[in-house]
Order: sequence, then C-alpha cells, then structure tokens
Amino acid sequence: MTAANNGGTTPEDDDPFGYLYEDGQAAGATPPGQSRGYGYPGPAAQPGVPRTSYNQVRTVGERQYGGGPSHGQAHGQVPPQQGYGQPTAQYAAPETYPGGAPARPASPHPGAGHGGGRGPNTKGLLFGAIAVVAVVVIGITAALVTSGGDDDKAGGGTQPSGGPTAGESVKPSEDPPKTDKPEETALPKQDAATLQLGAPAQLGTDIEGAEGTGGAFVTGFNAVGASVTWKASVQEAGEYRLYVRYAIPAQDANATLTINGKANSNPIGLKNFIGSSDPELEKNWQTTWAPVNLKKGANEIKISCEQGNQCNAVLDWLQVSDGAL
Repeated sequence: MTAANNGGTTPEDDDPFGYLYEDGQAAGATPPGQSRGYGYPGPAAQPGVPRTSYNQVRTVGERQYGGGPSHGQAHGQVPPQQGYGQPTAQYAAPETYPGGAPARPASPHPGAGHGGGRGPNTKGLLFGAIAVVAVVVIGITAALVTSGGDDDKAGGGTQPSGGPTAGESVKPSEDPPKTDKPEETALPKQDAATLQLGAPAQLGTDIEGAEGTGGAFVTGFNAVGASVTWKASVQEAGEYRLYVRYAIPAQDANATLTINGKANSNPIGLKNFIGSSDPELEKNWQTTWAPVNLKKGANEIKISCEQGNQCNAVLDWLQVSDGAL
C-alpha cells in the first residue's frame, strides 16, 4: 500500500453486517468465513492506478418493504434464493396468502370490541383531571373561608383576645401592682410645741414668723433643766440629720443633744449663722442640724439646757432627714 494506491478496500468499506442487506449481497458481500472480509467490496485495484472513489454504504432506512421493488430489482437484478446469509422473504399479512385467515372487518365504531384496536380514552382522562382540579379548588376555598372566620373571631369578633389589638388603647391599672418593697414613709417632723416639755420650758405664741401650728413655739429654754423630748420612728437604722428651727437675739447659743439616753459629746450649735445684729427674735429665725445615729423603729431624741450651755433661744420645730433639706 502506497500513498498513490490505497489497495482494494479501506476500513470504511468494512461493514460487518453488509451481507444482511440486499444491496450488499448484490455488491458481493458474504457472511464471515466465506470471504476474506466484510461489507461492500470496491472496484478491483489496478496496479499503478490510484483509487479515486469509494462505494458508500446505504443506510438501513433506504430499504423498501412490501409490494415495491427492491434496490436490486429496480436495476434488473434477480433476487437471490433464501438461505444462510440470505434475506428472508418479504413479509405479507396472512390473509394475502392462499387459504389464509380472512381479513377481520373493521368495527364501525372506534374503540368497539373487547380491546382489539381500542385506543386511550382521552375524554375520560380529561374529565377526570378536571374533576381532580375542581375538588382541590373547592378544598382550598373552604380552608380559606374557615381560616378567615377564625381570624375574625380572634381579632375583630365579639370574643376578646389575650392582648390589645391595633387601634386599642391600653388603660392603666386602677390599682398599682403590689411589690415586696415596703412603702416609703416621710421621715418624721414635729412642732416643738407638741413635744414633751421639761420645766421651765413652755409654749409661746407672741413671736411672729413661727411655723408651728397656730404660731406656737417653745420658750423659757434659757434655764438649766429646760428640755424638749421627741419620740421619732424611722424605717431603717443608720446615720441621719436632726434639723432644728430656732430664733436667737443675735447671739450664739447651744444645747445638749441626747439620743436614746446617750448624750452627744458635742453640743448642738444654735449660732447666729445669718450674722444678724438686731436682737428682735422675729428677725432671727434660722435652721441648724447635727448628725445622729438612729436605730430602726422608735428613737428618743432630747434637747436640753444643761450646765455649761448657753440656752438663750426659742425652738420652732424638729425634723429627721437622710440628707440636706
């Protein structure tokens, strides 16, 4: 085999099933074992003459069946006899042969009989599909209607919901919520005139500016033994301030402070904090405070004029506070 002469056959001519086709047999194709190859043999190779064309394999779809002539008969060839490696006789219906079964008459109505020639019932399938869709639509509609009714009852119906709906205002509770925290009570304040007095202390009402009930205050406090005693109660034990409102004749004064029977080491100062030079008492009302340590509950607070005190003062009111007034 040379570049100019490819030989008698080429790989594309080797169709292992060529002998099965009528045109392949006409071209000389033989079954395995009876020749050196398969398929459609091409023209005989001529020495020194290059090969310029090849036979093309015919596709299966081009073969004709039935009453028409075959490819070989169309070219005047006599069909070979049936045998090994030969094509079978052309197929024909049994009623075409002599003595064969008679042809069955066609049913006048499509689909008649017991299944012979009956096609699919498309109308029945169509009606069934429409029925299924209708059932699904009805079910969905019923579910939506039921759900809507439940929502109306829960939101806008006569049945109240667990919480306020949109557009409703929340009314505050009439009663404040109860807590374990004890109620805060105002720290005690008392008019001096209502306290327990120790002679020669007594009530007075003749000085303007007094804030006690009816303008009453405690006077006569400038003698040893004079005192006022107050029973004051607090909710919690701790450090407090004892405020005292008083008036002096523009001179400093002081007194002894006793808490629950224990006298403070430092006297409570009743000084001239405003720096007044006018001895008139109504022009010298002022306030002072002293730190006190009180216990929870009732406490006895006593202010007295003792030896060594300068007690020329009148007392208006006393108040316990946990900070500045």
